[in-house]
Order: sequence, then C-alpha cells, then structure tokens
Amino acid sequence: MNSIINNIEIIKAKTTKINDVDFDNLKFGHVFSDHMLECNFKNGEWQAPKVVPYQAISLDPSAKIFHYGQSVFEGMKAYKDTNEDVWLFRPIENFKRLNISSKRLAIPELPESYFMDGLKTLLQVDNEWIPKKDGSSLYIRPFVFASGNGFHASPADEYTFIIACAPSGSYFSGKVRVLIEEKYSRSANGGVGFAKAGGNYAGQFYPTQLAIEKGYQQVIWTDDNTHEYIEEAGAMNIFVRINDTLITGPTSDRILDGITRKSIIELAKAEGIPVEVRKLSVSEVVTAAKDGSLKEMFGAGTAAVISPIAGFGYKGEDFDLPELDDTYASSLKKRITDIQTNKAEDPFGWRLKVE
Repeated sequence: MNSIINNIEIIKAKTTKINDVDFDNLKFGHVFSDHMLECNFKNGEWQAPKVVPYQAISLDPSAKIFHYGQSVFEGMKAYKDTNEDVWLFRPIENFKRLNISSKRLAIPELPESYFMDGLKTLLQVDNEWIPKKDGSSLYIRPFVFASGNGFHASPADEYTFIIACAPSGSYFSGKVRVLIEEKYSRSANGGVGFAKAGGNYAGQFYPTQLAIEKGYQQVIWTDDNTHEYIEEAGAMNIFVRINDTLITGPTSDRILDGITRKSIIELAKAEGIPVEVRKLSVSEVVTAAKDGSLKEMFGAGTAAVISPIAGFGYKGEDFDLPELDDTYASSLKKRITDIQTNKAEDPFGWRLKVE
C-alpha cells in the first residue's frame, strides 16, 4: 500500500527479506534492505523522489553510464542507540560533497530536500534494518549515474539518483600492511581526484592488486608528478604520527575532502593533540621509521572510520611500526564512534537524529 512521509511517496515491498539475515555475521555491503530511494532527472529537472522496493535497474545498452562514466557516489552510516533512536553523522557534508562531485562530472546537482528528506524517509521505512550490535551500522550508499541514452560523447540528458542501504558489521579487522606507490597515480592536478567519482576507484584496482600479490593489503598513493609526497591510503585519507604530532596532507584536486578526515582533525585539536595539515614526503616518513620517531600511520574513511597500518614497504624495504599501548588511532576512533552512536556528548553538533 502506498503512503506519504515527508512529502515522499512510499511504495512498500510486498515481502521482507529481514528474517533471512544473520545480523551477527554481516559482511560489508553484501545484504541489502527492503527499500531504496529513487529519483530521476529528465526534461531538465529532478522529478519527485520515491521510496520503492529494492530492485534491479533496467537500462538501455546505450545508457551513457556504460560509455562515458558519469557516476558519483557517497558513503554514510546510520546508527541505532540503546533507546532505539537513529542517528546520522554529518549528513549535510555528504550532500554537499555529492553535489561538488556531480558538478565536476557535469551531472545536475540535487536539491537538498530531495537528499535529506528522501534519506530520512528511507531510514524510517527500513528502520528495522539498522543493526543494534556494537560495531555494526546501516551503511548508506547514495549515488547518481547517467541513465540517458546515446553514443555521442556528451553529458547525458537523463540521470538517476538512488540511495541503497546495507546492514554491515565492521569493515576491516586488524592492522594492514601497505605499499608506497612509485609508479601509478590515483589522480592528477586538474583532474577528478577530489570527487567521489566511480572511475577513481576503478583506476585503483589494478595497482592495488599488484600490491596484494606482493603481500600487502593496500597502496599508499603518492603525488602524480614526483611520487615524493604521501597523499592517500587505498580508498581512505591517511594520517601519520611522528613523535606526538599528527600529520595529514592538505586537500587538493587530487585528495578527497574526507568527512572522517576533517572530523579527526577537529577532534585531535580538541584533545590537545598537535596537528599539522601539510605536504608530507615519503623520505620524511622513511627517515622517521628508521630513527624511531614514526609512531603511527592510519587510514580514515566512512566504512572503517580508522584503519591502523602495521607497516609499509618502499623501494624493496619493509618497515614495521611500533606496537603502542595507547594510540591516537584507538582513542580517536573511540571518540568519533561514541559521538556517532550517541554514547557521548557531541560538542561539535555533528550528530543528527532521524525523526
């Protein structure tokens, strides 16, 4: 039966899949909730969004997403606390970044109400899909792609915006070993590295696979020009602790303005941790590893929040990071996840209750 919430039409699924899901053993992004939000751009404007049953998409073979790669996405999470209240973490930042990414790929920008009201409505409809187990969450994937047809190399005239959700456990477990990249580049000046464009990730897979074959789990990306400066860790922003100072590279055309990244910077400063946002050379990191001043390295992103790095390889040499009892990675991860899950006060105003 159809209904309306927040001026969003809801077409309910006839049956639910939830009873077939083992919420104690959730793989990341493998199980999907009963509904999704869908909104189409045609005739020069975004049409009214709807919540519909999660379902396959039918596209013409000439749909421009297949040929010219106009596709952007976001990653978010919804959390349920002990009172069954549902929380989002800085969702407006995701909305803003989706439109920044869209603009760079000549995709029409979405109205804020379509994104926010649509997301809240979807979470209300699929409320039971939000896990309550510690470390679990409902992963949210908003994305936009070119659904208009034609082989001509030009922006599409039709687009589709979807929000799909997947209940998920922890994204990563344990520390990872990484290889500092010397040949391949994730992005370049003037390019789309700052955007959440699907093609950015497609281009990462091959160099990452080469690193995996050498015994590493991820790649540390370096600048496209000289490969002398640390930029990102796999699909995450990267932080390096030298002595007691936390260092991360500045955002640019090449580096994603990560929401977890900027939250960590603000949290660290509030905790009295010295933070430097500056260019960080590979040679500085190697020197710090050799003289013992390199204390920590970790990736930061929505899925894993913080992913500690156990060691890195560079020019055929491996370096191990020390095993510390109290790390910035563990304390900052706890601070940020406690805010996200309503276990702690939120002095920054980051948390948004879904109601």
